[in-house]
Amino acid sequence: MKKKRSEKKRHVVAWVNKAEWDQVLEYLYSQDSSLQRFALQRISAWKGRYSSSTPVAVDCTADLVRCQVLDKSGQLAGVDLVLLYGAALVRFVNLITERQQGRIARPLRRLAGNLNIPEWVVDLRHDFTHRKLPTLKWCRKGCKVVLEWLQQEYWSRQLGGGPNEDWESQSDGEDEEIDLKQQDDELIAKQKEMEAYKNARELLISFEKEQYQALDALPGGRGKSLWPAPFAEMSWLLGEIKQFSVESSDLLVDVMLEDGFLVPTFDQLETLGCETPDVAISRLPQTFLHFWLPLLKMLNSPSFIHLLLEKLFVELKLVSNEQNNHRAFYISAWISEIILCNSNKFSEYHFETKSQKKARIKGRIFVNRIQLRWQQLLSACLEAPCFSTPHLLQVILDDMEHPLPLETRQKLLQLCSIYTQTTHSECDPSPEQKQQPIYTLESLHEKLQRSRRHTQSSLAETERGKSSQEYNCSDVQAEKATLLRGSPWQVCVDKVLWKNYPLGKVPGQSDDPSCLMVDNYSTMTVFDQPVEVESAAPHSVPGVSAAARTADGLLWNHSDVSKLKSGLQLF
Repeated sequence: MKKKRSEKKRHVVAWVNKAEWDQVLEYLYSQDSSLQRFALQRISAWKGRYSSSTPVAVDCTADLVRCQVLDKSGQLAGVDLVLLYGAALVRFVNLITERQQGRIARPLRRLAGNLNIPEWVVDLRHDFTHRKLPTLKWCRKGCKVVLEWLQQEYWSRQLGGGPNEDWESQSDGEDEEIDLKQQDDELIAKQKEMEAYKNARELLISFEKEQYQALDALPGGRGKSLWPAPFAEMSWLLGEIKQFSVESSDLLVDVMLEDGFLVPTFDQLETLGCETPDVAISRLPQTFLHFWLPLLKMLNSPSFIHLLLEKLFVELKLVSNEQNNHRAFYISAWISEIILCNSNKFSEYHFETKSQKKARIKGRIFVNRIQLRWQQLLSACLEAPCFSTPHLLQVILDDMEHPLPLETRQKLLQLCSIYTQTTHSECDPSPEQKQQPIYTLESLHEKLQRSRRHTQSSLAETERGKSSQEYNCSDVQAEKATLLRGSPWQVCVDKVLWKNYPLGKVPGQSDDPSCLMVDNYSTMTVFDQPVEVESAAPHSVPGVSAAARTADGLLWNHSDVSKLKSGLQLF
């Protein structure tokens, strides 16, 4: 819609036709001074026709070309030429950027940058108006650059004939004004942020100064761990920091995590009398913790604690790739301290007295338990692998509201120890850990040694069992051989695979059953067979009466024997 309206719009121009326009443009950028003078005369005629509406670019081009013509003529001295160039350049910068100015004055450098005018041209304009005059060399260079800019941004675009290519159009000015307003807003926001950053640093530095003064005021015999109560000025300062945290908590935490605050310098540790901490323990020195305890107790709201933990893990992830163990240690130690303060499990304090328990609770950042975002903390901990990650992971897993299964926790800890190249446990593995899959070369060697020891012990027990079993078998065989001495039957001592022979057959036996008959045998009637008297009750056979007991034993008649024979069943 805008394009159609602009196509219908017509402009009244001062030149006769396009041929005159092309001629003036060619003569202006010619190296011949006479041709340039002719072009300047034509522009003077255009000004008479335009009255006060001469295009700014045409007017500025004429002023700069006039400077070049006078410079080539040698009619003016060096200072006069500098002043002439200066007037043309100042007029160019002011007229070109004038349309870009809104209701609020904006810096010329920014306006010129939006129009692709080199910044040093604006600086040259400032030198002419406010400082020492530049040299003639810089004036000639500035004139040449500005003429090239005018040719590219104005004269060449007029040859294209497109109305949307006019660099002086009002729509472009409106769009640029909006962009400039956004840039101004961004600049104001950055300035406010810088002021807030400086204010946060000043507050924290003032807090440190007060704490150092309180430390110097301590008697030498009391010890630095017994920190005095805050003074009135300290209470006022803590209130200011509390108010600042309400307005800009993110910025305050960022400043607190800088070196010299929650991450101390070596000079600060020496001043506080703190020894070099053990990296494997990941616990803060007590003196350093008490140094910051008044401030952290003032800022112990749940929202601030969540933000502090989040920023600490982000910082730990950044320093995990750097060789800065000092900073990584204190970042992880603060994380561990906050989570331990939130813990309700005090298994390590079983044997403390009431006074010790009171002192321990007094030295905590907060007492009441906070509902932490455990899943986010677990993910953030795993995304920042370093030497302290196994310890932090163990602390988080032990204190979670809804703990993970034991197998999952053990696998997480094992994977973490593999990734961070640290030892998970120095003690003997538990039965649950023995059944875990093998993940590392060390655990493979340990598992192999355990299996070898188990195999050796099993083999020793098996050999002992075999020897004792062989000894018992030999005794039994000797006893059987003694009992069968003189009998046609003997005990087989050969190693025979009896599974290959059916029941009732022996090796070397023929199919004729008479081969089992012995040479000498005797017969015995039923009445001659001996009867064994058992202590238990006799088994009754249906239809058979009990035998009569006499002094010589049991007596059976022929009817009883017939009944017994009829009651026998062959299997």
